[in-house]
Amino acid sequence: MRAALAVTLTAGIVCGVLSCWLVLVGWSLMGDAVSHAVLPGVVLAYVVGAPFALGALLFGLLAVTLIGAVRDTSRVKEDAAIGVVFTTLFALGLVLISVTPSQTDLNHILFGNLLGVSRTDLVQVLALGAVALGVVLLKRRDLTLFAFDPVHAHAIGLSPRRLGALLLGLLALTVVVALQAVGVVLVVALLITPGATAYLLTDRFARMLWISPLVAAACGTVGVFASYWLDTSTGGTVVLALGAAFALAYLFSPRHGLVATRIAGARRRRPARSPASAPSTT
Repeated sequence: MRAALAVTLTAGIVCGVLSCWLVLVGWSLMGDAVSHAVLPGVVLAYVVGAPFALGALLFGLLAVTLIGAVRDTSRVKEDAAIGVVFTTLFALGLVLISVTPSQTDLNHILFGNLLGVSRTDLVQVLALGAVALGVVLLKRRDLTLFAFDPVHAHAIGLSPRRLGALLLGLLALTVVVALQAVGVVLVVALLITPGATAYLLTDRFARMLWISPLVAAACGTVGVFASYWLDTSTGGTVVLALGAAFALAYLFSPRHGLVATRIAGARRRRPARSPASAPSTT
């Protein structure tokens, strides 16, 4: 349980910080693509006896490269390129799982195995998480400018293409970190839901960078302990906690929640009361 909690907190904080930029840039589908595309890399790493993280990182970068190549060298738009690449690589991973003789249940790659995290896995996640978080914090100003105004970033000497490549590389690295926590299928929830929740709660990006990882860490803690007491899937329970947090923000956010906007709309539509007639003096 201690190892599961440590891995969940690390993955949640790193994903929570990165998800702020993914939500602003509009790369939610890209996060989904990379999280699924790493599956064949993990299986091949198992076959050759290499660390899972190495195979996942290589195929995450491969997916990003292929999506960019298809987008830039054909008439196919980015969303279609993402769909083609990630479904093909994900299917390749499923085929490799089906033909790979293994005494280990490789299905935990898909759905996570938090309670089976070893000491080696824990050290690996902590190291990769520290690298990803350090690079994000070091380049946060450039990445923020790229997210809000890439034209201005180019005008002051920054390269939007390089910053985009850096963000995609960080995405691939972060997927490797989160993979140990919730598996391939649910990684996208950690990458998107905390940032989307924070986006509903504040209009300032600096606050988003605090709110998003705090939401991810809190939901991760609640999910781990709830799964213990309810005897449920740990990764699935963590993601359900994230979904519940988003639902609360969606409904009750002070400025952007559904309840607040409906109340404000009703007040605007309410007809103004006519002033009371002054008493006659005659």
